[in-house]
Amino acid sequence: MTANQFLLEELVETLQTFLIENHPSWLKLNFSKIYNSSFQTDFKALQNYCNDIIAKHPNLIFESTDFNSLPEAALVSIIQREDLQLEESKIWDYMIQWGTAQNKILPSNLDDWIDKDFRILKNSLQQCLPHIRYFQISSGNIMEKVFPYQQILDKTLWADILKYFMAPDKPITSTILPPRKIVTTQLPNRGNAFQITSSIITNEHAAEIASWIDNKEVTYEVNNNPYEFNLILRGSRDGFERDKFWNLCDKKKNLLVVVKVKDTDEILGGYNPIGWNCFYSGWYSTTNDSFIFSLKNGNIKNHILSRVTKASNAIYNTSYGLNFGCYDFGMKEDHSFYVNSSFVYEKQIRKLSGTFSIDDYEVFQIKKK
Repeated sequence: MTANQFLLEELVETLQTFLIENHPSWLKLNFSKIYNSSFQTDFKALQNYCNDIIAKHPNLIFESTDFNSLPEAALVSIIQREDLQLEESKIWDYMIQWGTAQNKILPSNLDDWIDKDFRILKNSLQQCLPHIRYFQISSGNIMEKVFPYQQILDKTLWADILKYFMAPDKPITSTILPPRKIVTTQLPNRGNAFQITSSIITNEHAAEIASWIDNKEVTYEVNNNPYEFNLILRGSRDGFERDKFWNLCDKKKNLLVVVKVKDTDEILGGYNPIGWNCFYSGWYSTTNDSFIFSLKNGNIKNHILSRVTKASNAIYNTSYGLNFGCYDFGMKEDHSFYVNSSFVYEKQIRKLSGTFSIDDYEVFQIKKK
């Protein structure tokens, strides 16, 4: 190894350590992209850091819009972990989803598959298949989920799986991997570790928003957040159509909306304590406690908090979806969002007025612990 190569490797290690120790919130907000990149560049420290998080919170990757583009080595490194907090049948489902996505030529309808199609899928998953705990999957899920894809398994393994469930006294030759070490967790109580399920905001953001809800001048400590943030809608997961919004959010109270503006560090949002009601489309709803905001994130160094000033026009019920004030901030029919000069709230939460595209948006229902 040359001196230059050694210095470069040392620099890479230092950079990874710096990011992990000093910018964990930034890493979380850009989690899937950073995770993918860490395997493309062989950043071992970042890989291990991310894998430890994924083991505890697998939805960060498995429910990510980038999941199907995950490098094979990354997927293998996840599913081989004994502490992956995910049911084995769901791991199987995600693995099949990933493998199918790597081969666009495969028919979308499994009934149309021929032997060649199963061979293609088996070849794509050859590094993943040995890490599935087949004997930890229930018999019902074996028949429902594994049986349709039995051709991608070695014949001996499939025969052993059948014997295991149908004739448990018969000897089998296949390796039986131990069950994963699933940790039984309880809902966090006040004072316990707080963890928000979000691809847009961090625990620190949630603590700041909670302090705004309670009109606190001092921001809550992350682990003393008095609220639960229950994710009820994510655009990239549930769909961006207005019908999806109304189906999941209609008449629900204490709603928090957060939006990631496309190709920027901007995170915008609003809190609506009384909810939206599709039945009253075209009508305003009154509250003194709603607010809209822009969060600190990346290059955005300061937050903007804008509380309602005209309570009678605080919330507008429109068929398009969520709306704060007299079109101060809200959703348009084409799935884009907008910010306009503030008529109902204290100040405008974005420098530029008008419509903008988003990467994603989420709606949480907030409730006291």
